Amino acid sequence: MRVKDKLSIRDLNLKDKKALIRVDFNVPLEKGLITDDSRIQASLPTIQYVLDQEGAVILMSHLGRPKGLFDSKFSLAPCAKRLSELLNKPVKMAADCCGLDVEQMVRQLKSGEVLLLENLRFHKGEERPDDEPNFTSALSELGDVYINDAFGTAHRAHASTTKIAKFFPNRAAAGLLLEKEISYLGCALTNPKRPFCAVLGGAKISTKFKVIEALQSKADVLLIGGAMAFTFFKSEGIPIGDSLYESEFVAVARELLGVETQSRCRLLLPIDLVIAKKMDESFTETRIISVKEGIPDGYQGVDIGPDTIKLYQEELNRAATIFWNGPLGVFEVPAFSKGTQTIAQTLAVVNAITIVGGGDSLAAIEQAGVSKQINHLSTGGGASLEYIEFGQLPGIEALSDK
Repeated sequence: MRVKDKLSIRDLNLKDKKALIRVDFNVPLEKGLITDDSRIQASLPTIQYVLDQEGAVILMSHLGRPKGLFDSKFSLAPCAKRLSELLNKPVKMAADCCGLDVEQMVRQLKSGEVLLLENLRFHKGEERPDDEPNFTSALSELGDVYINDAFGTAHRAHASTTKIAKFFPNRAAAGLLLEKEISYLGCALTNPKRPFCAVLGGAKISTKFKVIEALQSKADVLLIGGAMAFTFFKSEGIPIGDSLYESEFVAVARELLGVETQSRCRLLLPIDLVIAKKMDESFTETRIISVKEGIPDGYQGVDIGPDTIKLYQEELNRAATIFWNGPLGVFEVPAFSKGTQTIAQTLAVVNAITIVGGGDSLAAIEQAGVSKQINHLSTGGGASLEYIEFGQLPGIEALSDK
């Protein structure tokens, strides 16, 4: 499945039309204030395109997990305020995402105006559309055309991402962000410039083993870090002290290491580690050990070591395409962040196409101050991994064919 086989926002006549756009405004909030507006900023090209084509914009999104009930702490009102500042024009805010009052607001909406609907997940029908089918049809009544620009939720078969498309035959299109996301990921998967290097970190092998399998048939080298490395070490009989691992996936890890001998892809594990007795900021005393000697009892692995950093940098410097998802250590603690930070800084200077996905990886890129040096920052960590695993996403499949 290629997004270029699907209808694009560029194929739609938007003049005097009401464009119902699924965006991903699932932003982090602290005390009602947005702490990172990158997802809102990523939606601006599509919103501005509709406005430039003299259409009206109706935005819908979810925020957090309110479980189908109204909860003011999950209101999208802060997003309306921030979007208004970014667009330098008023953004109307609806008190709900469907119902008579919302329909009245939509009827009064003129070309060139922007309306943000309240959190979709205040209704159970968003996440469970088959339980509340009228919810999808109520949303569909609000627009003349449907545009999906929410890559971060394109792997969810929800009312606003898949079910709604059938109400817009030949009028359900991909937005500019969705096209950009798939073009970068598609390039990395279908015809990458080689060598293609993938870096996978994070805590759990259980959430990524299918992605590792998929990448082993596509990448030239796979660099592993984060707590998932300890499940691999356990499968090789290497002592891991008190480090986190998934006992039920030890056999899977062993199989994945066996695949390396049969595939073109080399799978590299850390060769040294930073270890500590406690995994918090109050305890910063660390040791560096060789993986071969194993982690002693009472200690946990908290970061990749200097020799691993050097080894991984050599691989990254040779690469022509790089995909990174997941931190390589407990990067939230400054004393344990060197591996993740150094890899982020390396990606900023390599001569390669660089693609970074996943909230923690993006946070590390921001922390390192190199976000502008990365070719593509994916707004959807889970979606990008599912696209790598399956080669398609429900939210894209549902769009109209060209």
